[in-house]
Amino acid sequence: MAAFLIKILTSAVIIGFVTEIARRSPTYGGVIAALPLVSLISLMWLVRQGQSKMEVTAFVKSVLYGLPATFLLLLVLYVLLSRGGSLIASILCAGACWWIVWMLQQQLMLFWSRQ
Repeated sequence: MAAFLIKILTSAVIIGFVTEIARRSPTYGGVIAALPLVSLISLMWLVRQGQSKMEVTAFVKSVLYGLPATFLLLLVLYVLLSRGGSLIASILCAGACWWIVWMLQQQLMLFWSRQ
């Protein structure tokens, strides 16, 4: 339980740090937010918890699978917001795009695994 609380506190501190930087400088905040902090911190926790190299490798592979959909989410969100879209509608639309791409990727992976 203590390790779980440390993970939560670490995550909260990082998010707070990034949002404070973004408040002062959107450019630097965006660059820091784009860093793979969550992936690397998660990776370190998995290793510290004794996950096997195979399990850690599977985690990294899954992060790579998530990148195309995440890139599209951020692109759609940027375009909609920069053209005056409301925040909520833009997030919902970008999230829907993310979900569609993720589902397509899953179907493609199933198709390729059958080949």
